[in-house]
Amino acid sequence: MAITLEQTIGQKQQSWLSGVVGSQTFWVLMAVLAACLFLSFATDSFATSKNLYNITRNVTFVAIVALGMTMVIITGGIDLSVGSVLCLCSMVLAVTMHAGYGIEVGIAASILTALAVGAFNGVLIAYLGFPSFVVTLGMLSIARSLAMVASNNTVVFQFGPDHDLLLDIGGGAWLFGIANPVLYMLVLAAITGFTLRWTRFGRHVFAIGGNEHAATLTGVPVRPIKVAVYMISALSAGIAGIIQTGWLGAVTTNIGAGMELQVIAAAVIGGANLAGGVGTAIGALIGAALIEIIRNSLGLLGINAFWQGTFIGGAIIFAVLFERVRNFRQSD
Repeated sequence: MAITLEQTIGQKQQSWLSGVVGSQTFWVLMAVLAACLFLSFATDSFATSKNLYNITRNVTFVAIVALGMTMVIITGGIDLSVGSVLCLCSMVLAVTMHAGYGIEVGIAASILTALAVGAFNGVLIAYLGFPSFVVTLGMLSIARSLAMVASNNTVVFQFGPDHDLLLDIGGGAWLFGIANPVLYMLVLAAITGFTLRWTRFGRHVFAIGGNEHAATLTGVPVRPIKVAVYMISALSAGIAGIIQTGWLGAVTTNIGAGMELQVIAAAVIGGANLAGGVGTAIGALIGAALIEIIRNSLGLLGINAFWQGTFIGGAIIFAVLFERVRNFRQSD
């Protein structure tokens, strides 16, 4: 029996719809929207313009780093050093500008530092076969130590001749009153999403995470791509560090402490699979949004902030459980 064009289109639409509804990212988005709706009625301060402005601005730093982390997780790796790399890049920017150099030199030094750290991690992992957990755990300590050395463990809050420009870049709202960090996040998410979905590099990233041995046999340059992925992860941390420096107006060696856990949580909650082969840019943003809404809602509802880790940890476990259940149903 011949299949008509209408039937073919209908099957594709049903397949697309079932794929969206069955995705973890979709249900996390539903959880975010439900939480926003509940908090809007349960509190008087959640839906205010000031609070929403703060939420969207605060979520950007974790979200930007989660974009790079998602790429690493898709390949089956992990990067525990991102919080310390953010600190190191922030401090390099601050110290360079404090010494009297312009913002261009400071940003360039910060970006080069991030790329160097990412390349170091990537080479050890891809070419020398070190476990990503061990390498990035070591870099977590090394990068923060270097930040302390660079600043003599002091607070840097004077950024030389371009001080006001840096603060405007991180803390301004140049377009329609939207905080600049949010604009940067959206642009970086669009670039990441396009790269993963439409480029050969993105297909290779997923191939490595799906089956690294098969990817090697089919001619995928596994090692260079792994190095590139860890460089992208460190670069995302460096960019977030630059933006956060401008937002805070000061840099301490405590900046980014523990951030790696929130970033990994955002990626995993948003649908990235720690086993590799699965992950999206939009998922990273939605996961980061859920974490920030949890943090914000605790204060508004009068719940002790110490419960934050419990809620976020529970969300991670639930996300992994969702993935396991879905895989189990697909295997039947």
